[in-house]
Amino acid sequence: MSDDVAIRSRSGRLPRALVWTAIGAYCLALFLLFDFAWSSLTRGEETQRAARIANPVYDHGFAAKFEGHDVWGEVRYPLITNSLGFKDASARDVPLKSASRRILLIGDSFAEGIGMRFEDSFAGRLQRAGEARGDKVEFLDAGVASYSPSIYYRKVKHLLESGLEFDEVMVFSDTSDVTDEAASYFCIDEDPKYRAYCTASEGSMQPDARPKKSEFFIDRFVITNRLRISLKRWIQSLLGNRKQALSTDRGRIGWSIQGFDVSGETRPLGAEGGIARSLQNMGKLADLLAARNIPLSIVVYPWAQQIAQGDRDSRQVALWRGFCEKRCKTFINLFPVLFAEAEADRNWYERLYIVGDDHFSAEGNALVAREVEKRLR
Repeated sequence: MSDDVAIRSRSGRLPRALVWTAIGAYCLALFLLFDFAWSSLTRGEETQRAARIANPVYDHGFAAKFEGHDVWGEVRYPLITNSLGFKDASARDVPLKSASRRILLIGDSFAEGIGMRFEDSFAGRLQRAGEARGDKVEFLDAGVASYSPSIYYRKVKHLLESGLEFDEVMVFSDTSDVTDEAASYFCIDEDPKYRAYCTASEGSMQPDARPKKSEFFIDRFVITNRLRISLKRWIQSLLGNRKQALSTDRGRIGWSIQGFDVSGETRPLGAEGGIARSLQNMGKLADLLAARNIPLSIVVYPWAQQIAQGDRDSRQVALWRGFCEKRCKTFINLFPVLFAEAEADRNWYERLYIVGDDHFSAEGNALVAREVEKRLR
């Protein structure tokens, strides 16, 4: 009798397990189907044209009035540009002249706010704060990934010649700028000695306006991918492997660390040549603006690697502080602020930077915006 009961009990449990497995599979299939449909419907203009385009004057930038998404690493995020080809909250028409004070922001991927919505970037936060002021200030974000002083100068000059009016230029100088100046953008440089290094395959100058290569999982399963990335970042934070790597990772910012060999990153000019070219092109920008009575401000900030490696008195800070003594309206050094945040919170990297990346998180961008706004007030 007891054997018969045990057999019936075991046979009764098996169908229940199958039922719950089937229900779970059914719910998962519905979720994936919804994710696929929603992701496909929201793909936008990126299926029709490229957001990032080559430019014969300043090498590369954004297409004007683009509404869609872009991909940074494994993240798909909304990307919108205005009529000037600047990242913005909407695909609005920006008049060449403004009744309110207007500040042009320019820099590389940090200034662009790569990997996140414009509203979460420090440029977007400054724009909102400017709109809320009694004496309104409009901020325009001309920053794009991989910009450096050669492009800052050529793009600002192009914008002025196109009739765009602004009251101040604020350059967010990245520590990687010197590396870029040492190794690229020779084809757009006005100086013949640098143009001599121009090659047919350099940088983004190739006239390729094709849409980006499709990433099926990232493009078609956006919600699932976000959940996967959140889980991945949580595991990375738990293990601390990326944070540990920051202590030895130098790469494109190695020129700022005395005694570190960066010859592989800074060919053909070398680190000192990259510094000299950076100063020359930033000097051209300062002269261009001074001739029109437009003040120039420079902002510097540390990479997570520089905080982890204790690069407080960085060559990056000394370089642009010295330049600004006679050429700038304001020099804003955010190294002390971010180092203080790191000293006060052992989880500073996970809070202020994107885990697994070098760029500011939404909270890091908020900190930068607050500090810059303080200086402007």
